[in-house]
Amino acid sequence: MRLLRHFISSVALAGALTSGVSNANAQAPAPAQMAPASAAAFTDVQRQAIEAIIKDYLVKNPDVLQEAIAEGERRQQETQKLAQAAALKESREALVNSPHGVVVGNPSGDVTLVEFFDYNCGYCRKALADIQTLVKGDPKLRVVLKDFPVLGAESLEASKISLAAKQQLKGEKLFEFHVKLLESKGRVNGERAVALAKDMGLDIAKLQKDAQGAEVKAALAENVGLGDKLGLSGTPAFIIGEEIIPGAVGVEPIRKTISDIRQCGHASC
Repeated sequence: MRLLRHFISSVALAGALTSGVSNANAQAPAPAQMAPASAAAFTDVQRQAIEAIIKDYLVKNPDVLQEAIAEGERRQQETQKLAQAAALKESREALVNSPHGVVVGNPSGDVTLVEFFDYNCGYCRKALADIQTLVKGDPKLRVVLKDFPVLGAESLEASKISLAAKQQLKGEKLFEFHVKLLESKGRVNGERAVALAKDMGLDIAKLQKDAQGAEVKAALAENVGLGDKLGLSGTPAFIIGEEIIPGAVGVEPIRKTISDIRQCGHASC
């Protein structure tokens, strides 16, 4: 920040000097009357002089550009985080208690972990073991799974069948379907999801009809809308309390956040 402030001071000084040259014979205004000069107040010669000073300064101090870029990124991240916090607050009910979500673990758990996933996401496959570990080791944890098919038409087809299967499967059997489909080798599509449903004894005619029904369309529209509102750019994405955790970060960071929620009511104590 010191270089950046120095740079700004240099620009201001350049403007003052060039402005002062053209106004050397003019009466100096009282302090209360002074105001910053606009770009239009400078002549072409003055602007060229200012540009030369700026260019010379940046050539001699290239670190100032890196500092400015870093500061811009920091401010952007801060703005994004504030927007996400507001969106999380507004969307809390839909995230945690929507009838379209698939609930795993303790339905009455004291902490809810929400995961947005895609059946063709390799990192979601990696994170699946983390979810299973957390559910197995924490009897008070409630997990909500949300289909977020962002990786193409095949992912969308698979999600439609998975959400339709929810109308025939409940509890552990529904989670079993989810696990087996997510663990499938290669690309996952509607055909593969239907084959799994057939192996698990589902009514395929009903399944295919439900996959095109209003319930599935509403679930996908809600999930995609939530993802857009929260600024999710990929999968997996986990939400605990007011915290969004992008990516397959492993068991321990998520476990710690769950612990902090229980301890102080926030994602970080």
